[in-house]
Amino acid sequence: MAKVGIQLYTLRDQLENDFLGTLKKVAELGYSGVEFAGYYGHSAEELKSILDELGLIALGSHISYERLLTALDEEIAYNKVLGNYRLIIPWLKDPVSMWNDIVPDFTRIGEACHAQGVELLYHNHDFEFTGKIEGRPLFDALFEAVPEAVMKVELDTCWVTFAGYDAVQYIGKYEGRLPLIHLKDMVKRDNGSALTVELGQGIVDLKSIADAAVKAGVEWLVVEQDECTNPPLESIATSMEWIKRYVQEGGQLDDIN
Repeated sequence: MAKVGIQLYTLRDQLENDFLGTLKKVAELGYSGVEFAGYYGHSAEELKSILDELGLIALGSHISYERLLTALDEEIAYNKVLGNYRLIIPWLKDPVSMWNDIVPDFTRIGEACHAQGVELLYHNHDFEFTGKIEGRPLFDALFEAVPEAVMKVELDTCWVTFAGYDAVQYIGKYEGRLPLIHLKDMVKRDNGSALTVELGQGIVDLKSIADAAVKAGVEWLVVEQDECTNPPLESIATSMEWIKRYVQEGGQLDDIN
């Protein structure tokens, strides 16, 4: 069954102010794993000790494209100490204009990761769907151009929805190449932009997405909220309440009480 983690970018300010206390709260709320977006000055050994103490799993780490180009071996070594074997490119400024560079770069980075027993993943926003390569969404073009053996998918289902595509359909399309999804909700502002909200507070069809992810063998459903209008720790508590209701209603998620 799929497990539930949290993308720590949601709690970036809290981690800056109280790293250990924030991770303790994450564990107390029932999240099984954490996805990193920075290490807040901790050595790999220190961070591994904290995770072990709290019973948290390092499920992945968001690392910039530029960092992977220049310090890949260092990042692989650091994350192996954590017990994390998934390095995730979190975003690109303008992937359409970068197309001729990213395909060979991603392939080379992915091959180097694969050689060391690590997976490379790519995490989308909406612009990989609105941006086109020869008339197709860049997202699909990218995962066709970079071999499956060297790059997997982290599907941000909220951004797929915001871009006007069917997240459930995309989960099915990439089944077998999709170890992680981001599960998050949103509302649309008056200006048409997205505002991320707590699970169950917006317009994303979360139940259908979670059901499809479980059916497709996704290992981790990663809760994320890019912006929180409420205190972020309260926001992730509210999102966990949605997760618990989902399980009570028959959702097949692991280690949720």
